[in-house]
Amino acid sequence: MSDLAATGYPGHSIVELDRATALDLLATVPIGRVVFSHNALPAIRPVNHLVDADGRIIVRTRLTAVLTSAVRGNSDVVVAYQADEIDPHRRTGWSVVVTGLARPVTDPVRIARYEPLLHPWVHQVMDTVIEIEPSIVSGIRLVDKAA
Repeated sequence: MSDLAATGYPGHSIVELDRATALDLLATVPIGRVVFSHNALPAIRPVNHLVDADGRIIVRTRLTAVLTSAVRGNSDVVVAYQADEIDPHRRTGWSVVVTGLARPVTDPVRIARYEPLLHPWVHQVMDTVIEIEPSIVSGIRLVDKAA
């Protein structure tokens, strides 16, 4: 094993993020990964998102998507949501993980507000809005102490 593998990258450290900072960082990127259960196994899907003023993570999907089926089939579903921004050359950045309850948004006023803010990646109808209410929010920042 090399010295670097045993000790990490010289001059770098990990800083734990508080809840507010983690959610603020999450709001700066448009794409994350939602982790949910599908056929009793973990499934991960990349999705675009926004962080609402109250800290809820909002995603759009389509009625026939696996994620929608998992959420629609149960009133509240525990999911994890992860996003990051990492510079692989400088070995700096951050990562945030949110664990919470996902549920469909059914209020027509809220749906109308979110739809123009979250644009589909592909030419398909995205007819479902899902919110994730954060229960556990954790994050880290990878910092270069020399910078």
